[in-house]
Amino acid sequence: MSEIKKEQTTTHKIGIYLWIWGLLFVLSFFSYMVDWYQFQGLLRWSLILIFMFLKAGLIMAFFMHLFWERYALVNVLLWPMTAIACFVGLMVAEFKYTLFSRFFFFFVAGGV
Repeated sequence: MSEIKKEQTTTHKIGIYLWIWGLLFVLSFFSYMVDWYQFQGLLRWSLILIFMFLKAGLIMAFFMHLFWERYALVNVLLWPMTAIACFVGLMVAEFKYTLFSRFFFFFVAGGV
């Protein structure tokens, strides 16, 4: 007797995609309203970044199917973010070294 294995494919209902599309439209509307009402300074940039990250998160979660696939979520988000954090840490260390060298050269050594 041979066993016949059928592949199961999962399809998601179109309604969830329409809801996400609507949310993306609303978030884009609020992002444009930040410019329309001419917010300035830290409030402007924080609102723009919040809306940007919300839209990017929705796109990645639903349209890239990361909401349903946990392993893909780890590979797409966790490893690149870890690498970026390591590079930022290296840049901070280099910045401190460069700043220390300049202060030492110009102020302690007298800028010889």
